[in-house]
Amino acid sequence: MASGGIGSTPHVAGELFSMIVGVDLVHVPYRANLVPDLLAGQVQLVFAPIPTVIGYIKAGKLRALAVTSTTRVPALPDTPIMTEYVPGYEASTWFGIGAPKGVPAEIVVKLNKEANAGLADPKMIEHLTDLGSDPMPMTPDEFGKFIADETAKWAKVIRTSNIKPE
Repeated sequence: MASGGIGSTPHVAGELFSMIVGVDLVHVPYRANLVPDLLAGQVQLVFAPIPTVIGYIKAGKLRALAVTSTTRVPALPDTPIMTEYVPGYEASTWFGIGAPKGVPAEIVVKLNKEANAGLADPKMIEHLTDLGSDPMPMTPDEFGKFIADETAKWAKVIRTSNIKPE
């Protein structure tokens, strides 16, 4: 199982799969692009963010076995979701906007409003959907809770898998 490095999202996503299914995967961390070795068969599996591999999937060079979100992805409509095979499995890559502690609340509210407006733009939604992404507009409080929940979930995987920094 290739990943972008120890503790990366693809690494911990694979470890979560390993924990739930009870299979022992050999982790191969990369510091560079792992796709050439995946295409060449040097590694057999990767839990990759969809935008990084969707072009290869659509070109028929890679086969998507499942998506790890809880719902099907419109850009890959024939690809099943992992929970159809592994109940309880969910792993998603996400991005958010943060600001340093102490930034005035009115600035945080304005940044949040503008970011959510961008995510609501039909062209942006179409572009992100084509890449296999799902916009997730939230309030700052909702995003804070989301981060806390994700941190707790992945901390458990990291502890159970005994992942250590390099």
